[in-house]
Amino acid sequence: MPGALPGCYTFAMKAVVIPRFGGPEVVGVSEVAPPKASAGQELIRVEAGGVNFADIIMAKGGYPGTPPPPLIAGREFSGIRVSNGERVMGYTQWGGFAEIASVDPALLWPVPVGWGPEEGAAFPVNFFTAYFAYWKSGLLDRSDLRRVLIHAVAGGVGTAAVQIGKLLGIEMYGTSSSDEKLKRLRELGLAHAINYTKQDYEAAIHSLTRGQGVDVVFEMLGGEHTGKSVRCLGEFGRVIAYGTATGERGQLDPAWLYAKGASVHGLWLTYLSRNPALMKQAWEQLSAWVRDGHLRPLVGTLLPIEKAGEAYKLLLERKNFGKVVLQM
Repeated sequence: MPGALPGCYTFAMKAVVIPRFGGPEVVGVSEVAPPKASAGQELIRVEAGGVNFADIIMAKGGYPGTPPPPLIAGREFSGIRVSNGERVMGYTQWGGFAEIASVDPALLWPVPVGWGPEEGAAFPVNFFTAYFAYWKSGLLDRSDLRRVLIHAVAGGVGTAAVQIGKLLGIEMYGTSSSDEKLKRLRELGLAHAINYTKQDYEAAIHSLTRGQGVDVVFEMLGGEHTGKSVRCLGEFGRVIAYGTATGERGQLDPAWLYAKGASVHGLWLTYLSRNPALMKQAWEQLSAWVRDGHLRPLVGTLLPIEKAGEAYKLLLERKNFGKVVLQM
């Protein structure tokens, strides 16, 4: 077959395919032709793929830039370079949940020594997003900013943010629907655990900070939570908005910004990943922390690709702790 990979797949490969836009029920595995090596791209023999909320939005047709179906899903993966056998982890816009992926070599990084493919697949999206959230908020280099509220703290980005926050000496507040998850996060360094099914997190923040509020909120819920997060801020605080897990656009009354001198900042990894200098800066710091043993992805659920729909559902129902990873 023209374009087939020597020693790999002659006629077809397995891939997680979105045949039409919809919920987790439309996501399934099909046999498709392997990608051809094209100029400026690298072929990767994928071993594992990390599932993100952006994958759910893409399956629904709501993610900007998504091509029309059918398309191969997957934004995050780890595997082996076909060209030289190097173990790498990487980030792409789609096409990552397949036995072979064609990707931008600028968005490939070596899998750290001692990590398995599952951990490699759980790193890029979550840790780059968490790092950039701290960067955009000023928490990386300002000693006067000490308090951060992390929504969905038990998820992939949340657990990454807790690990980084501990390194930076940040006082972290986190929301989750599970006492058990919050207990595990306390062991990672979370100082204040808020179960939002038992108490209103806005009221909890007001009480815990004695009315002062937090310096920063990492907000990925959207809907009413954008405004509620602003109301959790103290003077000159910042909300870093990087998602809409509720499926609703953020609701915000600018009057709340005026009253505190507060601001809302958008964070989109798709956009930031197009800036080589910025990605290099982030990777240099993240890889240094990894080498020192401070950062390691938490893989909570490991599933075969045949259960990709189930993996999407876990995230949608917020039943995951840490990362949900698919084995190729």
